[in-house]
Amino acid sequence: MYKINCLNPISQVGLKNLTDNYEITDKFEAAEGVLVRSAAMHDLELPDSLLCVARAGAGVNNIPLDKCAEKGIVVFNTPGANANGVKELVLAGLFLAARDIAGGIDWVKANKGDENIAKTAEKEKKNFAGTEIQGKKLGVIGLGAIGVKVANTAIALGMDVYGYDPYLSVNAAWSLNREVHHVEKVEDIYQTCDYITIHVPLLDSTKGMIGREAISMMKDGVVVLNFARDLLVAETDMIEALKNGKVARYVSDFPNPTTAGADGCIVIPHLGASTEESEDNCAVMAVAELMDYLENGTIRNSVNYPACDMGPCNNAGRIAVFHKNIANMITQFTAVIGAEKINISDMTNKSKGEYAYTLLDLDDIPTDSLVGKLKAIDGVYRVRIIKG
Repeated sequence: MYKINCLNPISQVGLKNLTDNYEITDKFEAAEGVLVRSAAMHDLELPDSLLCVARAGAGVNNIPLDKCAEKGIVVFNTPGANANGVKELVLAGLFLAARDIAGGIDWVKANKGDENIAKTAEKEKKNFAGTEIQGKKLGVIGLGAIGVKVANTAIALGMDVYGYDPYLSVNAAWSLNREVHHVEKVEDIYQTCDYITIHVPLLDSTKGMIGREAISMMKDGVVVLNFARDLLVAETDMIEALKNGKVARYVSDFPNPTTAGADGCIVIPHLGASTEESEDNCAVMAVAELMDYLENGTIRNSVNYPACDMGPCNNAGRIAVFHKNIANMITQFTAVIGAEKINISDMTNKSKGEYAYTLLDLDDIPTDSLVGKLKAIDGVYRVRIIKG
């Protein structure tokens, strides 16, 4: 029986997929698997029992990834599960920026007592006039699950779409509308597009990528949309660009003291994935990842360990070894297992950055002696018996 703790409310659509082999517990310290959305985990003491964390969403900045990796705790996320919800809000952002819809709505509210409001509106509506997006150039930076959907839908709306992603996956390439112009330099997006939307992960290399230098390359009156992470944009530089007219609108899904209420900023209270469908999809995907890992050792969509899949185990035993990605580790594992007179029927080794993961199927049930000797190897973080 696996004990699962939910640090946030998780959709029942996902939780109902847990079988009788799983028990929901309120005790984090007893959990073998954790389901989380936005709860901060950096200051939590991670229990020795904890085997995996499944984030029902894409961003994982609330989870201590390296700390988890060094304890042999696999962290999953759910890329693409909320992509449609975010895409739809990006489209709303495009319309809000192109036409002063929010300003017009505020005017109506402020004049609700005017008995002649319909007549007055005909005089005032010119103050809220905007432009159409059809025929305008949209630059999409990052062609992952969300970026591809945004690009394809913008094509359907009649926009001229330019996409940039130096790490474009095969699946994304197959999904991308052939009418999207694939550019090789992000500067081409800055220099060409009327609207720019960013859909990349927050990394050291992307933090503040939309700053003074990038903005200086953009067309006058550009609209910038950020539904990925607020720190991707140097927002003090963005406020300055809004004040001097370089940028017409900045649309953000991340309210903070810099942008909230600032002229030219349209700030939404982080609603990108806040739909019933997105929450359900994320929960279903997170639960599936957690179950496949706990039962089979399969890793899909992990952010701190490599993808690895050997399917269900049909042998007497299966063990997983979490270790540093350094030379001579596999040789040591096989030597220890051979010394125990246990045959390895199948194995795979995968790595991701500093960390590696080895799955071994054995013809005999793994012994405590074997596990202890594997744990004693320098560079091993954890040894887990999956079957045996």
